[in-house]
Amino acid sequence: MTLLSLKKNLILLFFLISTAIVAQNITISGYIKDAETGESLIGATIYATKTKTGASTNTYGFYSFSLPKGDSTGLVFTFIGYTAQIKKIILTENIELNIKLIPSSSQLSEVTITAKRSNENVEKPQMGVIDIPIQKIKELPAILGETDVLKIVQLLPGVQSGNEGTTGFFVRGGNSDQNLVQLDEAVVYNPNHLFGLFSTFNTRALNNVTLIKGGFPAQYGGRLSSILDITMKEGNNQKYKVEGGIGLISSNLTIEGPIVKEKASFIVSARRTYLDLLIKPFLPKGIKTTYNFYDLNAKLNWQVSKRDRLFLSAFKGNDRAAYTEASSINYGIKFGNSTATLRWNHLFGQKLFVNTSAIYNTYLLNLSTVQGKYYAQVYSGIDDINGKTEFQYFPNAKHKLMFGANYTYHKFTSRGKSDKIPKNLQLANIKTSQIPPRYSSEMAIYLNDEYTITKRLALSAGIRTPAFITKDASYYTWEPRATMKLSVDSSSSIKAAYTVMNQFLHIVPSSSASLPFDLWIPSSKITRPERSEQYALGYFRNFRENKYEASVEVYYKTMQNQVAFKEGTQLLEQTNIDSSLVFGKGYSYGAEFFVTKNAGKFTGWIAYTLSWTNQQFKDLNYGKVFPFKYDRRHVLSIVGTYELTARWTLSADFVVSSGSAYTLPVGRVNVADGGSLYDGVYYVYDERNNYRLNPYHRLDLGATYRKNKTLFKGRFPFVSEWVFSIYNVYSHRNPYFVYLTIDPVTQEPKAKQVSLLPIIPSVTYNFKF
Repeated sequence: MTLLSLKKNLILLFFLISTAIVAQNITISGYIKDAETGESLIGATIYATKTKTGASTNTYGFYSFSLPKGDSTGLVFTFIGYTAQIKKIILTENIELNIKLIPSSSQLSEVTITAKRSNENVEKPQMGVIDIPIQKIKELPAILGETDVLKIVQLLPGVQSGNEGTTGFFVRGGNSDQNLVQLDEAVVYNPNHLFGLFSTFNTRALNNVTLIKGGFPAQYGGRLSSILDITMKEGNNQKYKVEGGIGLISSNLTIEGPIVKEKASFIVSARRTYLDLLIKPFLPKGIKTTYNFYDLNAKLNWQVSKRDRLFLSAFKGNDRAAYTEASSINYGIKFGNSTATLRWNHLFGQKLFVNTSAIYNTYLLNLSTVQGKYYAQVYSGIDDINGKTEFQYFPNAKHKLMFGANYTYHKFTSRGKSDKIPKNLQLANIKTSQIPPRYSSEMAIYLNDEYTITKRLALSAGIRTPAFITKDASYYTWEPRATMKLSVDSSSSIKAAYTVMNQFLHIVPSSSASLPFDLWIPSSKITRPERSEQYALGYFRNFRENKYEASVEVYYKTMQNQVAFKEGTQLLEQTNIDSSLVFGKGYSYGAEFFVTKNAGKFTGWIAYTLSWTNQQFKDLNYGKVFPFKYDRRHVLSIVGTYELTARWTLSADFVVSSGSAYTLPVGRVNVADGGSLYDGVYYVYDERNNYRLNPYHRLDLGATYRKNKTLFKGRFPFVSEWVFSIYNVYSHRNPYFVYLTIDPVTQEPKAKQVSLLPIIPSVTYNFKF
């Protein structure tokens, strides 16, 4: 027998065995949606009472799983905040079963949780994955009444916040650029408004938010530390709805409804600040300042047939600011993101789901600043064109395969400069049309297999093979991924994960106490891709019939080819920023404790993180190890909401953390001509990140009053809502940044702390009809 014929016989044998196995099973598949709006319910669970197996819906609300042929079984369909449905089916042939779940009242929450297969956090072979309920985001206290996705992310274990009040977040020792933030699969490079005080995401336009910080499935890549996957609403396909809110600094309006009932729908949501109009009458003479931001979300979806659906979504967010004062710092800044995503879902039978996407996104930062005799300018632009396709195959209840490919074409236009103002006072502005663009291609193929080996043992294993190609360099690599789950008993399990990630795009951060210049650059012949390896081990346990979920995760992560500016770097007008960079390594390790309660009148969580993060660069800090800027030893978050009555909901959060590291000079040298941007001197530095900010702590309180009534003699239901919140209740002076002054006696530099946000009460009025 030849080798070729042997292969043919093995393939035939495999096919016959597979056919025999399939013939003994029936497949149940369909979509699970909100009965009132038609929105897909992402992560809803399906549980078969007879076999005690189940599945969950994907990003589009689709599920598929197989059961052995038999007489009958009960199926339980559940989702947090919705009344469970129980269906009895006959297991004789394949079934297409679409389910509409009804939102439950607070009184039904206890009933819902008992029917829910809520031990999925224990049974599923995944780690470091947290779903953030949109309703929880809306209920918790917020600065100036602006509900914020990223502020809630900062309250989760393993996540460090940025400066006081800002939305920056840092996961397991990674920098901010090591977080992949996606909105309907499109990358959002800067997800902030108002210098980071608010995120660019309008919660009224969002359907689902998921944070992944370890045990990454193979479909995710391109960043080292985390994935923040955000999905927009699809639009109500049952009836027209209008909702909005009027706050202290901004207002928003959302309109959604059917184009063709149950077939096609739309949603448009917009938000705009009027901060510039509010502060204008209070400005002293000689000072001119403006600040405004807006964001716009829109989405269309169309069910072309039972097997085909189309989605078109778009987003645009923009910030503009300017400040002018005689003999002081003057600046102007403009930045923003734009995205567009076209997606096509198709079902090949009941077991194969395919999504194909075409995506376009842009990012722009244009900054200029002047003080005294010096000025600086930064321009950074990114344009991406992305195509991807993903297959999800469900051969049986114990098996789920996911495989696909994606390709992204990047265009970078970045330049920065700082210099002394010329004698003729004519500043040579950066001419964007003359910046040579840098093009690159990023691509990957991947395969991930989630398999339940026995009742106690499950495995999710995958491989991702990314590539990055530029004019002067090409990088090809591979990324193995694996997460294993071993059940201890019906309510607890032990999990372990190993993940390799690569990152081809970088932000070059400044670590000094002055204003940072953060530029996005691609990998090149000089700047190699960043690479991380992460090991994680966790214990997961549920209590009191799954009403309480608890977990402990420990991790160790190494990071190679980290990027930073050379010490003493001043930006000059040049296109080759790589020549001003140095490269090093980092490592982070720690333990994360998480306890959450998802049902009942009182819900919330406690998150505590103990961690260490250090870096080492051959050309920085004399080659010695130094702490990462956001290395905080202890971080504790306590979050809770309580439904006091049918109309009143109370909420609170408390945060305490160790101070972050920063760099201060130990001396200075006066120069006759030159020096740094701000005071005409060169500073003398001893060690990097040699000081710590004071510890941070804050208590926020909130209350929501909700009233239901009808308009026009009961024809239209109307919901009004007053949201009261107090940020930083006891007005603790938390550090925002430090600046340098000169001691008049010793003539030595001295750091002074600036605290930005004292106690801030706010009120917001929301409505829906």
